[in-house]
Amino acid sequence: MIRIGLMGDIGSGKSFVAKLFSCPVFDADREVNILYKNSRVCFSKLKKKLPNFIRSFPIKKSELLKAIKHDNKNLIKISSVVHPLVRQNMKIFLKKNIKKKMVILDIPLLIENNLNEKDDILIFVSAKKSKVLRRLKKRPNFSLKVLKNLKKKQLFLSKKRKFAKYIIDNNFPPNIMKSKINLLKKKILYERSST
Repeated sequence: MIRIGLMGDIGSGKSFVAKLFSCPVFDADREVNILYKNSRVCFSKLKKKLPNFIRSFPIKKSELLKAIKHDNKNLIKISSVVHPLVRQNMKIFLKKNIKKKMVILDIPLLIENNLNEKDDILIFVSAKKSKVLRRLKKRPNFSLKVLKNLKKKQLFLSKKRKFAKYIIDNNFPPNIMKSKINLLKKKILYERSST
């Protein structure tokens, strides 16, 4: 199984690129949303750490954003609960897809949380700053302050670029992006089969 790790700025279009590979995708952001909606374990742990903000189940993103805006340290508290649960779900995903040729790991803090392995193929998704900001503003609960706090937890983009084996320029229309990804996928499969 080839593990592809996607990296890039928040809002660079990693999830869009992940879908274009047409492989099983582990989407960490989606997993977090599922935990907030369905996990009583996640709820009780967060309620214990943030009793003044977490009021009822399912967990509301607006309450978490309030907590982060109130104090930056609350982001660390949230991460200490959420990250181990996401890691657990990632292990289940990898086990389930062990026989697949390729899987995509769409995890914003892949390197920062040491979730990558030596043989992983890391791909950096780059996009114009104006495009990124446009995408982010469309998101519900968009907050520039929270975005800045999240970015502080990420490695500098220039460092991430250096880790990447490939760089994908995500500034083209969807049909062009699709053919670019298809070519890259073939290249990766060919390289792995010939080594």
